[in-house]
Order: sequence, then structure tokens, then C-alpha cells
Amino acid sequence: MFNLVLFGPPGAGKGTQAEKLIEKYGFNHISTGEVIREQIRKGTELGRSVQSYIEKGQLAPDGLVIDIIADYVAKHKDAKGNIFDGFPRTTVQAKAFDEIMEKNGTPVSVMLSLEVPDEELVKRLLLRGKESGRADDSNEGVIRDRIDVYKAQTAVVADHYKPQGKHRAVNGLGTIDEIFGRLCQEIESLNK
Repeated sequence: MFNLVLFGPPGAGKGTQAEKLIEKYGFNHISTGEVIREQIRKGTELGRSVQSYIEKGQLAPDGLVIDIIADYVAKHKDAKGNIFDGFPRTTVQAKAFDEIMEKNGTPVSVMLSLEVPDEELVKRLLLRGKESGRADDSNEGVIRDRIDVYKAQTAVVADHYKPQGKHRAVNGLGTIDEIFGRLCQEIESLNK
């Protein structure tokens, strides 16, 4: 089973690229952000417990996100592959994730990290906020806070996968198809 961690800051294009990768390779996809936003929309206990974090541009608590992933992995053992989008976001999550995956006999195959400059991220997110109405994408201050949180707490997760030889940086600038082509090259180089 191919397990891909699709990594990058908010606005890097993870969701867009994940859709294209699913179509091409038939992988399953889990976006922890989408799962959490769905729980908030439904007004569940989980949704209510993380809503205040999300509204401030902060990360959801590690334990909560790890439980979501453990449940997902247990239910998708027979998949051709999985794309983990927005997870792991902290070193604590990365270590727990490795344990979950090893326990299920399906280790992480690669982390593909979309690299995009901050100003481009802000521009993309403000545009997405206008198009989608997502509150967390409509306020430049919140966006910049999210980018800062990513740099301080999430970007370091790449350091967890580098010594394992599983981290690959991918240029996240260009057209959607150009970026997709770069991601496919990385995936196919591992599946030879």
C-alpha cells in the first residue's frame, strides 16, 4: 500500500492536488481539516471542541487529530493507497502516526512537501476566501497567523521524515497541471 503525506502550508494547493492524484492513482484521501470542518458544520462534540482553535488560526489538539487518523487507518486497510492531507501537523502527531501505520503494517511511503512563498499563499487564500466563503480564508491577519503557526509547529515535521529518506520538496508554483506533473514524477519514481 502506498501512503502519501501531502504536506505544505495553508494555500499550497494540497486539496486541489489530492483530487487530481485520487483520480489518477485511485488512492483514498483523508483531509483532517475537512473532517474537522464537517464536524463543526454538524455541531458535533468534536466540532464544538475544536471550533475555537480553528477560528483563531490555531491547530486542533494533537490527541484529537491522532484519534481521527487512527480510526481512518483502521477502516481503510485494504486501500490501494492513501493520501494524508494536513496530517501530521506536529512532531508529536508524526511520531504517533508512524506508530499507527507500523501497527497496521502500512508505513508512510513518502512525504511530498509543496513549497510556496508566503506572499503567494496569502494571495491564494484570500482568493479562496472570496470564492468559498470560508471565514479562516477571508482575513489576512488570520491567514498570516496560520502561516506563522505552520512555520513554527508544522514545517518541523519535515525534519522527522528527512532522516528516514521519506521527505521530498516539490515546487508548488506554476499551473495546477505543472505542479501535478511534478508530484506524479515523485510518486512514479518510488513505484518503479
